Amino acid sequence: MGEETGKQYASKWVKTAALLSHPAIAPHIPPTRMYNDANLKSMLAAHGMVVIKPVRGAGGHGVIKVSKQGGRYAVSHYDDRRFYDTFSGLTYALSQMKRKRPYLIQKGIQLATISGRPIDYRVKYVKEESGWSCRAMVGRLARHGLFVTNLCRGGTQMTAAEGIRRSLSTSMVKSKKQEMRRLTRLSTEVLESRLPGIGQLGFDYGLDRRGKIWIFEVNTRPQ
Repeated sequence: MGEETGKQYASKWVKTAALLSHPAIAPHIPPTRMYNDANLKSMLAAHGMVVIKPVRGAGGHGVIKVSKQGGRYAVSHYDDRRFYDTFSGLTYALSQMKRKRPYLIQKGIQLATISGRPIDYRVKYVKEESGWSCRAMVGRLARHGLFVTNLCRGGTQMTAAEGIRRSLSTSMVKSKKQEMRRLTRLSTEVLESRLPGIGQLGFDYGLDRRGKIWIFEVNTRPQ
């Protein structure tokens, strides 16, 4: 199956729900719910920080970070950072940003950083005649001042090994790369059984400050 072929599934919720069904994968997925005001309030109370992203979308478009800081709410959206004193003020502002599109709420993860800039990882997995193969495993370092790491948002690409070494430690490089490969293979088996016809996948992984691996989302049309 060629790199440009394969069925596409846009909904992040559909793919997340499929992965949550597997007991070995579910612990690596941040708590995730569909967006509504009640879910936002309860997830902020439970986690302190959440990431809100469109159910359909790529490239970091429309992704918003919300955190509870004392009695106020901090909102980061692209280069913009604002504070709201009330929950109703927060939800009104978010409604303007979301523009009636369906969104997910995901627990915010404190990613490992390089010079204060968060880094995550993209693994590109492609189905060929001989089976699935890993085409790329790279680190993506966020631009100064941003929390999204997408290259189209000014992120910097580096090898996964360099990213792990600089953000965590050299001793973790081999084991974390192996774990990402294992999760990629296992997740692909699950997704292929639930979403027939897929031919390429882009896994977005994060490593938190303790080195735990998280799966943020999977794209069927990776950029």
